[in-house]
Amino acid sequence: MSGRSGAISHTTLHEATKGNRLPSWETTVEFVKACGADPAVYRERWESANRAVRSTGSPAVHADLPDGRPAETRPETSAPVPAPPSSEAQPPPPARGLRPAHPAALAAAAVVLVTAAVLVVVAVNRGSPPGGQTLGVSGSSSAVAFSPVHCPVPATNPPWAAPLYEGDKAEFVEDVTLPDCTRVAAGQTVTKVWRLRNAGSVPWKGYSLRRLDVTQRADQCQTISDVPIADTRPGETVDIRTDVTTPREPGLCYVRFKMVDASGAIVFPGSRPINFQLIIDGR
Repeated sequence: MSGRSGAISHTTLHEATKGNRLPSWETTVEFVKACGADPAVYRERWESANRAVRSTGSPAVHADLPDGRPAETRPETSAPVPAPPSSEAQPPPPARGLRPAHPAALAAAAVVLVTAAVLVVVAVNRGSPPGGQTLGVSGSSSAVAFSPVHCPVPATNPPWAAPLYEGDKAEFVEDVTLPDCTRVAAGQTVTKVWRLRNAGSVPWKGYSLRRLDVTQRADQCQTISDVPIADTRPGETVDIRTDVTTPREPGLCYVRFKMVDASGAIVFPGSRPINFQLIIDGR
């Protein structure tokens, strides 16, 4: 995460996850950015947590530099991240008459904030930005371990974005095999098949599904990184299949893909990733 950020040390990020104190907004920004999300979405949550800290009589949270120096020694180099638009739902203000928070409660608030940043990796289901950029690993779902009780993992819509090619459109038809929460034995190879429809006016030629979490751990379901899509004309449906090798330990496999063109550019940055969710039973 520190490498992705390029602006904050791994020591500061580690301190943010310990929950001993509320991370500064600057630290939170870098944490959220390293998870591939928009810091503006989390600004109001951080402000609410900071208000709770101040209500106990603690000093305001200072910004942290990568080397741990206080923010007062740093020249201003960037504009602050704007708060979410007023049209978004805002959390209610803290109730009046609250007793000063216990230090453990403050630590819990910090953990909740940082955990929310990590969960966005899987909950927001982002693709890369529009404009033909290639797919990165910022959408990796491997940062959070799910268990069968989470199945089906809900998907949320990413921010609106136009398709890479005007008039292009894809529609999910059905899971031909292995619908969500199908139980599969550990250490087996099965075949997942999705059915999609080319609902636009652009032929699909050289398209594929690219796996988001390209670093595959031993406790994950294993697949090829790029699943080819047969050339599909507008109005046609296509079955897309990939072999899936399940891990040797029980759990939940939640694996996501984004459609890319022949050059590796994301075709539908504003659409939810396609996924499969398998419950792995012990042998």
